[in-house]
Amino acid sequence: MANRKTSTDDLLAPVTLAVGQEELLLDRAVREVVAAARAADADTDVRDLTADQLQPGTLAELTSPSLFAERKVLVVRNAQDLSADTIKDVKAYIDAPIEEITLVLLHAGAAKGKGLLDAARKAGAREVACPKTTKPAERLTFVRQEFRAIGRSATPEACQTLVDAIGSDLRELASAVSQLTADVEGTIDEAVVGRYYTGRAEASSFTVADRAVEGRAAEALEALRWSLSTGVAPVLITSALAQGVRAIGKLSSARGGRPADLARELGMPPWKIDRVRQQMRGWTPDGVALALRAVAEADAGVKGSGADPEYALEKAVVTIARAARMRG
Repeated sequence: MANRKTSTDDLLAPVTLAVGQEELLLDRAVREVVAAARAADADTDVRDLTADQLQPGTLAELTSPSLFAERKVLVVRNAQDLSADTIKDVKAYIDAPIEEITLVLLHAGAAKGKGLLDAARKAGAREVACPKTTKPAERLTFVRQEFRAIGRSATPEACQTLVDAIGSDLRELASAVSQLTADVEGTIDEAVVGRYYTGRAEASSFTVADRAVEGRAAEALEALRWSLSTGVAPVLITSALAQGVRAIGKLSSARGGRPADLARELGMPPWKIDRVRQQMRGWTPDGVALALRAVAEADAGVKGSGADPEYALEKAVVTIARAARMRG
């Protein structure tokens, strides 16, 4: 469910403003309003319009009184792209909305069309935040919320494995959660996710990183080649390698203690502390420094300074795996 920025839960508020660029959340915001309207009136008329379809005068035509007092939902997508004259129409309407009509404005939230955004907020529109998820931690939170919304339990390891396997597409993550909860009874654990998404998990950037920091060069290279062949972006792999090496460095320099205490100190979940502890055997401070340089070189290589991103990644993986075995 999309996160609301305001306290109102009135899905049938005169105006709903869905702000952001995450398509899944924007679509959910629309579906929630439409479902509420049809629950109130099964014959609700829904009009879903793009910015170019809403021309000057169109809104007045769509909101004009009809012989039958039917409920309507008017959805305007990419509202930031509306023409100046149409924006004037929308601003006039939201200042005096019509009963039985719900207007849903989908806005990217950037500077373009900010006047409409400000006007809707000033008029007291119900607002739904639909931000693009760009960080792995945000996708992990999304998966946990999906399981919770369905009323099912999944272990932290299962949630992380699912994110590692599926990647950044929220639609695919939501679909995977739906499939798992439909097919599996009881708590969903890492083994269950692995059975369903083995092929995807093997292609994940984090699998490459895990094998590399464990010193398993051959397996890391195999996972790397499979990842690249299935379309995983090289920048995601360098990011995963960087996270893996930094976690080794942070934990190796931390004071000893319980996983829960270290988790608070280092900003990692307790289960990850246990995993990194197993991976850090064989690492030295010099090894961490060598691996971080290798990651930096690979990152530059995949972002344009090198002619062959694949070679840059292979070189980094081999160097990191070697660094993991510098002790002993």
